[in-house]
Amino acid sequence: MRRPVAVGMALVAICGLSGTGAAAATPAASTAAFVRVNQLGYPSGAVKRAYLMSATPAAGATFTVRNAADRTLASGRVGGDLGAWSSGFPHVYPIDFGVRAAGTYTIVAAGATSPAFVVASGRRVYGQALRNALSFYQDERDGPDFIRSPLRTAPAHLNDEHAMTYLTPAVDPNTDFDGDLTPLGKRIDAAGGWWDAGDYLKFVETTSYTDAMLLAGVRDFPRRLGAAAGPSDFGAEAKFGARWLLHMWDGRTRTLYYQVGIGEGNDQIIGDHDIWRLPQADDHYHPSDPADRYIRHRPVFRAGPSGSPISPNLAGRDAAALALAFQVYRRSDPRFAAHCLRAAEHIFALADTTPHGDLLTVLPFDFYPEVEWRDDLELGATELALATAHGRLPGHLPHTRSRFYLRQAAHWAHAYITGPNDAADTLNLYDVSGFAHYDLYRAITMSGHPRGLQVTRGALLADLRKQLDGALAQGAGDPFGFGFPWDTFDTASHGFGLSVMASEYDQLTHSHRYAAASGRWIANVLGANAWGVSLAVGDGTSFPDCMQHQVANIVGSLDGSPPILAGAVVEGPNRTRSSGFVNGMRRCPAGGGDAYARFNSATARFKDNVQSWSTVEPAIDLTATSPLAFARQASGLY
Repeated sequence: MRRPVAVGMALVAICGLSGTGAAAATPAASTAAFVRVNQLGYPSGAVKRAYLMSATPAAGATFTVRNAADRTLASGRVGGDLGAWSSGFPHVYPIDFGVRAAGTYTIVAAGATSPAFVVASGRRVYGQALRNALSFYQDERDGPDFIRSPLRTAPAHLNDEHAMTYLTPAVDPNTDFDGDLTPLGKRIDAAGGWWDAGDYLKFVETTSYTDAMLLAGVRDFPRRLGAAAGPSDFGAEAKFGARWLLHMWDGRTRTLYYQVGIGEGNDQIIGDHDIWRLPQADDHYHPSDPADRYIRHRPVFRAGPSGSPISPNLAGRDAAALALAFQVYRRSDPRFAAHCLRAAEHIFALADTTPHGDLLTVLPFDFYPEVEWRDDLELGATELALATAHGRLPGHLPHTRSRFYLRQAAHWAHAYITGPNDAADTLNLYDVSGFAHYDLYRAITMSGHPRGLQVTRGALLADLRKQLDGALAQGAGDPFGFGFPWDTFDTASHGFGLSVMASEYDQLTHSHRYAAASGRWIANVLGANAWGVSLAVGDGTSFPDCMQHQVANIVGSLDGSPPILAGAVVEGPNRTRSSGFVNGMRRCPAGGGDAYARFNSATARFKDNVQSWSTVEPAIDLTATSPLAFARQASGLY
């Protein structure tokens, strides 16, 4: 699915920094073979696969696995030719190796040596990646409750604490709006939350999805992401996200606000994507220039009049995140949890169940062109069913019986499965059925398998399997076995989502049907790909250095040395090319060039350049399933 062309400036989009220098990690241009691995490593008990990518035939080539002392621990022959990646690399061979002993290794084959990787417990392999992911969200914090770090030295957008609300304006095909905005005369506290991506906009669309995924991780993996996780405890960070979602909901008037800031301005108004600066500059940006007034005082857009129907994608997903917050914090902070559950029920009750035209996502719709919504209502109802299944509930709830929401969840699951977009996508921002089905299966089990539901556990499993088998079929035509096209938006996000779904299915069925695929798909994102690049910053030995992210570009190192925006997941390879320079950008790479160009296929391209938002812009939704994927791998749920 296409990612919003919107998270970037008119021609650009926001740039970001990333990991170890690509140029240093890329062999000389004359090199004819490369060994690609999961650069984080492999859990000892997992299936392990690397790839030999070669410009010349290498059938039957031997490989060796060597430890840090350069001793050979294992050897064998590469598998059969998996097919051509590109005209320059017409041969890709699997390297399946069974080393289980803990250690640091390299693989040597056809004269090529892989990056070093570890074999160890899942916790050791993925522990730092979990900590990196947490640091990414901390660095994305907006408002007064920022966390000081090498990249963040001051709070930002404090004027959001008393932001004016506005009607949603009409936009033209160029995503510009005519004239000025229409104020509603009401101010709200819209401070806090995470920036959406490399820019400084804030959306309920992406924040609700992101927070739902993080809260699910805190709930389901307390030893990896929760209170017992130590330095990778996401509890406070997920709560920070939920607080902002509450800021965007007026429970007294039943009004939802869905966006803070404007991306693109017009001839008279400057928008967020038109300038390049640190976020703390905005509150006093060009104080005497009226063209910059919406930089200094960011507009908040209303989803509709008080009590009016809410676009079902926003209603379902927002309700899900807040219901999950109740599940997570009901003991540690019962007052906050009660606030979340009441808001979740009221928001869900306003869902427009017969939407027409474009869904309301963000302004403009082209930034995040979501089309499916039944999955969101399934997820919202499922999390409300799980929340209200707890014995002690707060007062003043519209509904206190879990079965009420369980029936609705089953209805919307059936509507999704029999709807026009069933299994057309896998777990990511645009389709949450891959998680909704998993939790609904568990909710049905916990409720004792009540009769009369419109969907069964078997039907939910079958639909998960349909999505996963579709990914396997896609991977059968790709020499690296990736379950999503490399030339489409959100490649990295889909890889993490697929790894999560495969693990969920095996967990529910007590099987290992997709265990190998789960490990391979996460490996694809972490370096076992044609470019040999990890698409999660700081996770591995070669990752983007030139992200389209303003803070990372202005303050970060740009060569992989600290400080970097560790944990950020970027778009990944893509067919779409993007370029454009904004005053204030630090050029990256400084000397130009394209270190990854020789590894591109005819359609799939990866470029590590600050101007290439279509490949190296990070975002909160792109990163959202990576902690879940890491936690599952760390827990042995491959």
